[in-house]
Amino acid sequence: MMRGMEPQEAHIFFVDDDPGVREAVQRNLQSLGMHVTVFSCAQDCLEGLSQQTCDVLIADLRMNGTNGISLLNDVKRRFPRVPTIIVTGYGDIPSAVAATKAGAAEFLEKPLDQQDLLAAIQRAMASVAKPELPIQAGLSDTETRILCHILDGKTNREIAYNSNRSIRTVEAHRRTIMRKLGVNNIAQLIQRAIALGFGTNNRTRQR
Repeated sequence: MMRGMEPQEAHIFFVDDDPGVREAVQRNLQSLGMHVTVFSCAQDCLEGLSQQTCDVLIADLRMNGTNGISLLNDVKRRFPRVPTIIVTGYGDIPSAVAATKAGAAEFLEKPLDQQDLLAAIQRAMASVAKPELPIQAGLSDTETRILCHILDGKTNREIAYNSNRSIRTVEAHRRTIMRKLGVNNIAQLIQRAIALGFGTNNRTRQR
């Protein structure tokens, strides 16, 4: 991908085993001027990547045969410069963590909003053209523990119970964490946290 390319000039690969979803996404992105190639399975997509230029790959998380995470692993090994967006109709924090750890540039929930998808494509392209510089988290010990609970997939209520705090206090900490890490949603929070090294091996467990 060339630096300075606009999202509307991009060639997008989209993989989903649902023909209705493939048709809808292809139609929406083509209406924005993008070049879109769709695939019904991971193997066809990998063959396409070896033959055509792809600026952003969008893959469904749950597919018959090879799923989105397995496809992502193959892409990162064989085509490491292709940014990948994982989409799913079954969005949850553990799935977002798994996708981010596997190297997904973005994680989106279905149904896919055209503007949200366009913004995700733009961010994915920017992540290749201009890698994000590391930042200091600047979190307190309490915020770090709450962040680790979030990465474990716990709800605000569960975090409040485990940490002996009110739900309102946990919600306030969560907002502060997102502000400090410069993110606007849970998918971005997970991506930023993992990039900063908040992995399974170094999490601080709440007492």
